[in-house]
Amino acid sequence: MDILIIMGSKSDIDYGREVVKILKEFGVDYKIEVSSAHRTPKRTIELVRDAEEKGCKVIISIAGAAAHLGGIIAAHTLLPVIAIPVDSSPLNGIDALLSSVMMPPGVPVGCMAIGKMGAKNGAIFAIEILSIYNESLKEKLKNYRKEMAEGVLNSSKVVKEELE
Repeated sequence: MDILIIMGSKSDIDYGREVVKILKEFGVDYKIEVSSAHRTPKRTIELVRDAEEKGCKVIISIAGAAAHLGGIIAAHTLLPVIAIPVDSSPLNGIDALLSSVMMPPGVPVGCMAIGKMGAKNGAIFAIEILSIYNESLKEKLKNYRKEMAEGVLNSSKVVKEELE
């Protein structure tokens, strides 16, 4: 397994889907688990330690509300941890964002944007990390970016035609 995805609860599944969709598109091996920093802390730590022993290279945490999941994970591993804050509280994800991004010095968590955009970018960022030592993934990323650029250029042509 290259990437371990840990969601804080089942309610984060829509964001997990966004991550998994991209990982599948790139052919990246992953494992997904549900484990809470607060309700199942021992299990969370065991998952992290097991992942490291099994050769995992990146961990993605997906959590809302107080969102300590990324920090708890980072405290128990030297692997890169990417947090995806979820907008599941009355604060619309701002609490999750701040809990993930405001880590003390020496225990970093790479934090993405709130919500599905962050989930997509989290998956891509994890793939970028893996591509440092994987030429095949690097080529897939180049093609992905090229296709995105072509999509923008095609949209530009359509917009110009409609407005002229």
